[in-house]
Amino acid sequence: MTMATKHDILYTHLESWIQARGDKKARSEITKHVCFVTGMHPKSIPRAFRREQLRDSIGNKRAGRPVVFGPEVTAALYDIWEAANYCCGELLHSNIPEFVTILKRDGQWNHTNEATEKLLLVKEHTVRRRVSALRTRHHGDKGLSGTKPSALKTIIPIFKGPWDDLPPGNGQLDTVAHCGSSLAGDFIWSLNYTDIATYWIVTRAQWNKGKRATLENMEFVKDTLPFPWLMGHPDSGGEFINWLAKDWFDQNNIALTRSQPNKKNDNMCVEERNGHVVRKYLGYMRLDHYDLVDDLNEFYATLNLYLNHFIAVRRTEEKKRVGAKYVRKYERKPQTPYRRVLAHSAVSKEAKERLTAIHETLNPLTMKRHLDTMILKIFKLQRGSYGTEREDGLR
Repeated sequence: MTMATKHDILYTHLESWIQARGDKKARSEITKHVCFVTGMHPKSIPRAFRREQLRDSIGNKRAGRPVVFGPEVTAALYDIWEAANYCCGELLHSNIPEFVTILKRDGQWNHTNEATEKLLLVKEHTVRRRVSALRTRHHGDKGLSGTKPSALKTIIPIFKGPWDDLPPGNGQLDTVAHCGSSLAGDFIWSLNYTDIATYWIVTRAQWNKGKRATLENMEFVKDTLPFPWLMGHPDSGGEFINWLAKDWFDQNNIALTRSQPNKKNDNMCVEERNGHVVRKYLGYMRLDHYDLVDDLNEFYATLNLYLNHFIAVRRTEEKKRVGAKYVRKYERKPQTPYRRVLAHSAVSKEAKERLTAIHETLNPLTMKRHLDTMILKIFKLQRGSYGTEREDGLR
């Protein structure tokens, strides 16, 4: 229910509330009715009626500064927020002009010129507040760890940084298990590559995490990246730390390093993307139907384009310990991986031109709707294979 509707309901019952002064039973009935209709807490009702009494009697206007960015701006912001897959206000703000331009170009923008002009003037803190009010909170369970250390890890060097000055092509690798509540049996895994310098992501599904299946997906990562792959940095899992993978890295002149055992923060970027990408879209549902691998890879093909070209990422610039807490300082303006690639001097002009040509053909709203359709298809096929599968991944 909108705030304007709540005000209308309160104003309608204001006279009855005033007349029931001193009558606890009558006021209790009014409170129950308003709570039922508006969803407000009972303790908020007396204060809300008090605010209604303090309103300007002429025109029933609220005292104080007038509202500049009204419901029409919020409605326009919601369409942008939906196209950006409900990201936070900090990441959404910098992409608003580009989203508006694309949606106008493709005839998917249904808002007035006045609302559009106001939306483009909205400051970041206002976007943050409006998005916070629109957001529906989702809570998911934690998954299980499928990482098993490899005996080969003693000959793979540990790399702990620094990461800040590395050029594009130095990325972190990890796999995510779609096992539900049990690691037993066969099921689908997702391989995730995250570039350190640009946050460019490549995600790919595979059946189990055998050496050859993982190697095929790493070959896909190498061919898909818009710049040369220089270094792969996984954890100590056996799917990456084995002779087959090491020989492949050596043959392709890609450095192979690893993080310290039991130190997840050594792979901070890819671990973050595991949650913000793989778990956000697929949840913790068990995916153990072999035919879903192709459908999931079709989904990831669109998702990678959508995230790399249209969803901004805010990088941590400084982290220091103050007492018992860490205080982080973030970059002022978040950027999409696409913008970071264009701005980086180490990426060739030809690669940038190829990316720009692809970017000009994309539409975030169309891609978002296609992703929604694909994810429903994947969950439907998984549930259909067993009939009574729990929908944990949809929470």
